[in-house]
Amino acid sequence: MYSLHIDTSRDWRGAQRQVLDTVLALREAGHRAALACDPAGALMRRLREGLDLVPLTAHGDVDLAASWALSRVLKTSLPDVIHAHDSRAVALAATALAMVTPTPRPALIASRRSELRVDHTSFSRWKYSQVDWFIATSETVRDRLLGVGIAPGRVTVVTPGIDVARIAATPPAHIHAELFLPTHAPIIGNVAALVPHKGHQHLIAAARRVVKAVPDARFVIVGDGELREPLERQIRHEHLERHVFLAGFRDDVVEQTGGFDIYASAALMEGASMAILDAMAAGKPVVASAAGSVPELVADGLTGYVVGLRDETALAERLVTLLQDERLRRGMGAAGRARAEARFSVERMARDIAVVYERPRPH
Repeated sequence: MYSLHIDTSRDWRGAQRQVLDTVLALREAGHRAALACDPAGALMRRLREGLDLVPLTAHGDVDLAASWALSRVLKTSLPDVIHAHDSRAVALAATALAMVTPTPRPALIASRRSELRVDHTSFSRWKYSQVDWFIATSETVRDRLLGVGIAPGRVTVVTPGIDVARIAATPPAHIHAELFLPTHAPIIGNVAALVPHKGHQHLIAAARRVVKAVPDARFVIVGDGELREPLERQIRHEHLERHVFLAGFRDDVVEQTGGFDIYASAALMEGASMAILDAMAAGKPVVASAAGSVPELVADGLTGYVVGLRDETALAERLVTLLQDERLRRGMGAAGRARAEARFSVERMARDIAVVYERPRPH
């Protein structure tokens, strides 16, 4: 089975991590998997020396030049499946197929990871009408697709997969030394872009409550983005400069996660969070808001705790509970790793995706 994957982002976030893991897992399973992505983007940099890489630059959903270039690739390489990993990729693939239809026509599959609403423009309705099968990363995302009229039979849930063994074996970062933290200070960590829907302002507000109960606690937020300056101001306003650290963008997020004692998230919207799965694989208990797909990842009371959106008090209370009970932390962390191994392995993900690829196109 030959699949051509398309991702148009230049960024390196959880979605691009899932694309990379999907391509590599399919190759490992014996499938041919090519990737079309921005030549100046993070995905291209990480796979630059690999085979089956197609440079593709898109300037908006309606980019006839990019679609024409893609149509040439389809005509010459004849993939069995086109797997579009973002909304713009769906637009480019649908337009390319309208320009030239290979024989036999490849199935067009769209991954949907976000709980954000699907646009209702006429062009959006057209491009999604060209999709044969949708892959949703969670039941929450599936429900969002059904809510805009996608037929249930066209949507399959395939939860993301991670390399649990590799993550578990990765040596943790020496965060205390890197940030000059007290040697025995427990670290509550978060990995996410500093953007509004990640809810960092609520995490910092919860931190103020936590440090009153556990003064040694430190919060380390890995990631960068548009809200860095407002969050820095909030930290100063709350007098948390010695307790909350914005570590910026890091390439070693797995190592950073391994250095945490607890993983925390106050996100307001969330897909199938790779950061939470990484924390589970690393054996860390997770305290997270019930955003999007989070309740499908975190088993409340077993692998961590799920709290309400914007509930800074509950978030702080659950964090304090874990900080004050090392045995509970270890038990929940071990349960999280076991859950990741059983339900979120990259091998299982590749098998589930391959099953979708094998389906005949609907008539």
